[in-house]
Amino acid sequence: MSTIVLVPGAWHGGWCWQRVVPRLEEAGHRVYTPTLSGVSDRAHIINPYIGLETHVDDIVKMIEAYDLAEVTLVGHSYGGQVITGVADRLPAQIARRVYLDGFIGDGRPAIDLLPATVAHHYRESVKQSGFGWLIPPRPLEKLGVTSSDDLNWLVPKLTPHPWKTYTDPLFLTGAHREVPGVFVECVEWMRVFQAFAQQCAAEGWETHELKTGHEAMVTAPQELVSVLLKIIG
Repeated sequence: MSTIVLVPGAWHGGWCWQRVVPRLEEAGHRVYTPTLSGVSDRAHIINPYIGLETHVDDIVKMIEAYDLAEVTLVGHSYGGQVITGVADRLPAQIARRVYLDGFIGDGRPAIDLLPATVAHHYRESVKQSGFGWLIPPRPLEKLGVTSSDDLNWLVPKLTPHPWKTYTDPLFLTGAHREVPGVFVECVEWMRVFQAFAQQCAAEGWETHELKTGHEAMVTAPQELVSVLLKIIG
């Protein structure tokens, strides 16, 4: 049995893994799906001061409170920044860090890791409809979600994401490098994270591809679980 912590990306909460969790539990694994501060079912505590370190602390404190060890830490999209920070703080408790179509984190703010056109869209949306401190949810169609059922399930649950988490640098000591990394790229959308997949492959990481859009945990849960089970071994 492995312990798996699934960290959501921007705008999402732990609920987004609902189609994945039962399959992992049926395979005998213990699964945790935290929601990051200020987002989704924790949106009631949103404030302009929630930053990247807040979200790293969310996961670090959960792992410590539950005495978790040998954790497979999965970060989707923005969640990749978070799991890099967590692995840097708790390298002895993390068995592997798995980046699901996300930032691998090198110390720079997330906004500086995005392609220029996408980063421009984020900045403009924050300025125009995010009151200068929130990132409004992106249209899911741009992320490769096409099913009306999936859209109807996802859209009402998404909430604005604290902008500071994208502009904060990621403070690292280098300890995260002690934890093996795996990259899983979703290839049937605009492939915002393709450069990270290529970088990881070039550095000899284990890499995988999923033939689905960015929201793999919703649009291809069985395929995602199969890859995660292969990674865990």
